[in-house]
Amino acid sequence: MTEILESGFVVPISETPRHSLWLSNLDVVAARGHTPLVYFYGPNRSPDFFSTGVVKSALAKALVPFYPLAGRLGLDPTGRVEINCSGEGVLFVAARSESTLDEFKEFVPSKEAREMFVPSVDSADPPCVLLMIQVTHLKGGGAVLGFAIHHAAVDGRITFHFIKTWCAIARGASPLPHPPLLDRTLFRARSPPAVRVLNSEYTLHPFSSSSSSSSSSSSSQTAAAATLKLSSRQLALLKTRFGHHFTTFQAIVAHAWRCTCLARGLSPDQETKLCMAIDVRNRVNPPLPPHYLGNAVMRVPVSTTVADLVSDPVRFGAERIRSVTGGVGDEYVRSVIDYLELVDTTKLSSRSGLPSTKLCVVSWLGMPVDDADFGWGLPVFMSRAQLYGNGFLYLIQSLGKDGGIYVVVSLEQESMEKFKKLFYEPFLRSAI
Repeated sequence: MTEILESGFVVPISETPRHSLWLSNLDVVAARGHTPLVYFYGPNRSPDFFSTGVVKSALAKALVPFYPLAGRLGLDPTGRVEINCSGEGVLFVAARSESTLDEFKEFVPSKEAREMFVPSVDSADPPCVLLMIQVTHLKGGGAVLGFAIHHAAVDGRITFHFIKTWCAIARGASPLPHPPLLDRTLFRARSPPAVRVLNSEYTLHPFSSSSSSSSSSSSSQTAAAATLKLSSRQLALLKTRFGHHFTTFQAIVAHAWRCTCLARGLSPDQETKLCMAIDVRNRVNPPLPPHYLGNAVMRVPVSTTVADLVSDPVRFGAERIRSVTGGVGDEYVRSVIDYLELVDTTKLSSRSGLPSTKLCVVSWLGMPVDDADFGWGLPVFMSRAQLYGNGFLYLIQSLGKDGGIYVVVSLEQESMEKFKKLFYEPFLRSAI
């Protein structure tokens, strides 16, 4: 049980600009909802451990350079979403729980975890709050930071950059991380639009289900979530199995994709699709800085038959992933942005289940997910608080120095146990 001790809004500590912030096409087609995260912290004997005053004071200062997050999602005169930089503030909740930190050692994202640790609102449509935060003190020491930010406002990389800045301010660190780059017109469509590359993730509703029974939607089926850990030794074995010329991302995703198809019992002649959220900051010309405030992520699809994917050599999937992602450059990105300028983007921002032949992957590898020390120590674990629907997979770097990776996945209830068995099977055979 969680007891709410305080709930209110934190506003920027000083006056910030008041204006409407234009959103790029990549912002508009981002999933229309808040991304819920949780950070778990071990006990600390400091008398001001996760003091509400310290955390809120630092937050008010961080919201000055990140002032759009203190605004509200709105609509321009044409009905297109934008951010109203109104300075109304972010929702902040302080809470206390009778649960202990040990109860979450085997954390799995769930609706219950989201409700316990992360604030929510009735709707993610305009007008709505963009950022919601909750600090929950646990019984016996320890704390949980719950964090939910609207996907139309930012992507994962800038989310973690904001948290890093907020924490640095709380610690009194100097110098602070780079302030965010607010100029979203860097992703404005060309005039006239020139679509030279088509991306099927945007030409059709990305989360729509096929009318055929073989590709029926899994959104109505009971979803099961799991958090699977790969140690550094297991990662090394996986890289050896696929070949060291493949990246960690390519090896893990190819392995998980194969396991998903087998666990779901897909027919060999079915087409299976992998959708990858690719950060394009370094794929455009000129490159965008990592602290660009907005969505610089693009959904990139890879398709093949189940038979080809699960056949030997196992490298087939990794080769397909490398081939497709290698072709994502400036023209690819600009073509997608230009295409979105020509279509009704309101049909491309839903959040729902995927067809049973599809897997959607988001990687937070290489992002500062662990740089969240407010002055009372680094978190011991972080994850999404909840996954929405079946067929989603997140890659998260293990906190600490063990070099491991967490694979957070949601699948149909009847497929999950087989998936976990298949996922770990290569490592069991090698006695690791």
